[in-house]
Amino acid sequence: MTPPARLSAAIEVLDLYLGGQPVEKALTNWARRSRFAGSKDRAAIRDIVFDCIRNRKSYAAYGHGETGRGLTCAHAAKGRDREDLQALFTGEGHAPSPLTEDELGALYRTRVRQSWEMMHDLPEWLAEEMAASFGDKSMQVARALTKRAPVFLRVNLSRASRDDAITSLAQDGVTAVVARRSETALEVIENPRKVSMSAAFANGLIELQDASSQAICAGLPPSRRMLDYCAGGGGKVLAYGDLNTAALFAHDANSRRLGDLAPRAARAGLSVQILDKAACRTQAPFDLVLCDVPCSGSGAWRRSPEGKWALTPESLANLQKIQASILDEAAGLVAVGGCLAYVTCSVFKSENNDQIQLFLKQHSQYKLASKTQYLPDASGDGLFVAHLTRRGDDA
Repeated sequence: MTPPARLSAAIEVLDLYLGGQPVEKALTNWARRSRFAGSKDRAAIRDIVFDCIRNRKSYAAYGHGETGRGLTCAHAAKGRDREDLQALFTGEGHAPSPLTEDELGALYRTRVRQSWEMMHDLPEWLAEEMAASFGDKSMQVARALTKRAPVFLRVNLSRASRDDAITSLAQDGVTAVVARRSETALEVIENPRKVSMSAAFANGLIELQDASSQAICAGLPPSRRMLDYCAGGGGKVLAYGDLNTAALFAHDANSRRLGDLAPRAARAGLSVQILDKAACRTQAPFDLVLCDVPCSGSGAWRRSPEGKWALTPESLANLQKIQASILDEAAGLVAVGGCLAYVTCSVFKSENNDQIQLFLKQHSQYKLASKTQYLPDASGDGLFVAHLTRRGDDA
């Protein structure tokens, strides 16, 4: 496909998304209808679509309308002068129709460009939530979420060193370099889509995992028995198990999310016992209970940009109730002297510090040992972690 044809495809997918269809479904349906498109075409179209969703508000202003065409025009205009942009919108073959004078005026007016740079690219109520969380830094955090996220890998250090993993990946055409945020992390800088087909992946040398998530796992205290209470796919319990000799346990309220954990653990050379809620209580206490709770996902909106436009005040409030409920449940599973680790992939104070303060007011046997907020940037996603130490019921 030519670059103009890819823009036309992106316009089609974005119109479906803006009409209410989930973006992944819109991309999949388009690919099924377009068998002529190769893997590089599908990847390029996906990149255009996700860039437009990350920057939806500013692109709508900059591109003369919140439509597939308006967003795609703004995407295409970045870094191009009028003549180069018009060469993509000719209406010939599979190219989008020519740009109107109104469209060109909106794309290249200085006033619009300046206002675009000053937008949070968030719904108004979330811009206020961001300001309440970060004050003067709110724009910096919001703008970071409009950029494409780096691809990070976690090296299973029990299987290979980072240098060994880099060498193995290179043999399969994947270029990776040492990442800063964690001693287990690599950043993929060429051919990330080949990672899952590499020998390093098949042999358990590496796993896909954000560097901030790796740093959180590496910072958890040593333990004899560790429970990942909201395990999902199991990435964090596997990361912890590679660095510690603890007996590993995993639970998730939706047991289907744990479906891939057994083969992933086998590939990593680890054993993880899956527990239902009743078994969590009978197996307790644990020295370490990790609660990576459901949240807004705001710290990872670079990867899932739909989330910031789909979230509502009501759904955020409901998530906060779920977070508090999970902390209450997990509090009784921790041994005296043990650690309850609370984790979100959120940048919002209401899901992070506020939840911890509420928990401590209601559970006097716990004290805050430490907390860390990672911001989304070139080093990793935005994540929050708090370590809560159980002092004893009579403390």
